[in-house]
Parts: sequence; structure tokens; C-alpha cells
Amino acid sequence: MASNSNFVQAAIPCFYGHYDYWSMLMENFLRSKEYWLIVASGIEELATSAILTDAQKTELEGRKLKDLKAKNYLFRQLIVLS
Repeated sequence: MASNSNFVQAAIPCFYGHYDYWSMLMENFLRSKEYWLIVASGIEELATSAILTDAQKTELEGRKLKDLKAKNYLFRQLIVLS
């Protein structure tokens, strides 16, 4: 099925040996995808005995998904460098 969409996927910044420049581009890229907060602060681990509300469970799952997406962008970068 062909699509006439004008959607262009943002390119992941490539690392070519200038870490400071690349890290600035990567931070901006992750901020634009709304994943930077996860990179900067991580996901707070809750005790397994903690009883979570449905809203808390939904938020935790959303944060875990954002964490996985941010890691995916970084891992794709490693594949490009290999």
C-alpha cells in the first residue's frame, strides 16, 4: 500500500569522533523525542511489595517504554558505528 505522506523521520545523530558535538546533538534529539528526562533521571525502582494505583502503573509503564525507546536510539547508533 503506497502512502503519499510527507512524513520524514528524523535522522539519529551519527558519531564521527567528536564526542562533545555528537553528545550535544544526541541530547537535543532525545529532548525533541521527549526521552531526555528518562536519560537524565532514570526510572525509579519501586519495591515489589508496593501497591500501585492504575494511574501509577500506567505512568510507570509509559516511563519504561520511553526508556526502551531512548536505548533503542542509542543502540542503533552502535550498530552504525560497527
